Amino acid sequence: MDYRSGGLAADLTFRHLIHQVTDPALPGLLDEGPMTLYTGFDPSAPSLHVGNLLQICTLRRFQQAGHAPIALAGGATGMIGDPGGKTHERSLLSPEELEANLSAMRRQLSGFLDLDDTPGPGRACLLDNAAWLARMSVVDFLRQVGKHFTVNQMMAKESVRSRLERPDQGISFTEFSYMLLQAYDFFRLSTDHGCRLQVGGSDQWGNITLGVELIRRSTRVEAFGLTTPLVTKPDGTKFGKTESGTVWLDGSMTSPYRLYQFLLQSEDAVVGEYLRYFTFLTHEEIIDLDGQTTTHPEHRAAQRALARAVCTLVHGSEATAAAERASAALFGSEIAAIDERTLLDVFQGAPSFPVPRDELDGSGVLLADMMVTAGLARSKGDARRTIAQGGAYVNNVRQRDGDRLIGIGDLLHGRYLVLRRGRRDHCLVRAE
Repeated sequence: MDYRSGGLAADLTFRHLIHQVTDPALPGLLDEGPMTLYTGFDPSAPSLHVGNLLQICTLRRFQQAGHAPIALAGGATGMIGDPGGKTHERSLLSPEELEANLSAMRRQLSGFLDLDDTPGPGRACLLDNAAWLARMSVVDFLRQVGKHFTVNQMMAKESVRSRLERPDQGISFTEFSYMLLQAYDFFRLSTDHGCRLQVGGSDQWGNITLGVELIRRSTRVEAFGLTTPLVTKPDGTKFGKTESGTVWLDGSMTSPYRLYQFLLQSEDAVVGEYLRYFTFLTHEEIIDLDGQTTTHPEHRAAQRALARAVCTLVHGSEATAAAERASAALFGSEIAAIDERTLLDVFQGAPSFPVPRDELDGSGVLLADMMVTAGLARSKGDARRTIAQGGAYVNNVRQRDGDRLIGIGDLLHGRYLVLRRGRRDHCLVRAE
């Protein structure tokens, strides 16, 4: 079952995307007719990241169901920063940095949503809250927003309370005011575009409820909030964070291969949730993959389906096919066909060492000597035995000749050589 046959509310429920709602009647309203909704995106980086993908996919689900989603870029609030989930205050961005980030956000979101200039049934749009916040005076803000809330209410919010409990950090008035600015965003979208629903992660619950309350007090219009679960790894760490940094949606910052591998490495305990959150596979397909994870986890069918679906959604089918070929090339002779950047991605973190290019000219370098230098053999005799037993590979081609010489003609892209011993021990040689 998907939203086409069971309704959007049933689809969101199946995908575990309804964490909190401000009104239990909201799920039923989602299937009664088009509704305008919004989700905010922080423009503090030059690219959206995998952590944003759940909200992007959620907006796409609403659009496919005939609703009118608004992606709201925080051109004004991005200069302040939401204290939620932060242990310290972020650095403020310059106007030039924000403008560049907003342009990148529009390009990326247009790959997921059918963007238009204004919201409407089945249409999505991207707006910037600087359009109203940047022109608003402090006096107007205090009269229109500040008078509706007490400091006690604001201090009770989890995002603020957690910071106040850290006397070494505290919270500035700048960040303290963020929730009021976000509430005013909801009010303006409600007034200007008939927006009735804000969707966000569960860490936004306090900000969302403040917006609902501001609309009720100011206009008597009924508005709603819906939060989705926070996405984490089994150890509780943030989804999309790795030892090497954030997994970005911009292919120049995180390659399709690295994105594919990140998803392929998802653990069995969470891959079912990720399939629900980040893919548009049908309910039946996901349930089948859940079963395969239980009965044959070694096949990693769910992880492969996840990696293929998300990589295709973000980068397209051609880039995904190239990433899959690169994954297969790790142990195959096809390694010679993958591009240089992907080759370096494949062997990121693998041992490497330089070899003077002039040593490869002429007769070349003995493979056995190179294996010792690369740390793939304890001695020249050990290397020769490994070669004789068929355990040595050059560019994933098995070697049997103990007197094999490595020359310029063996280099991939005129610079690299992949040495391997057995199935697991790799080394990337760089000719310099």
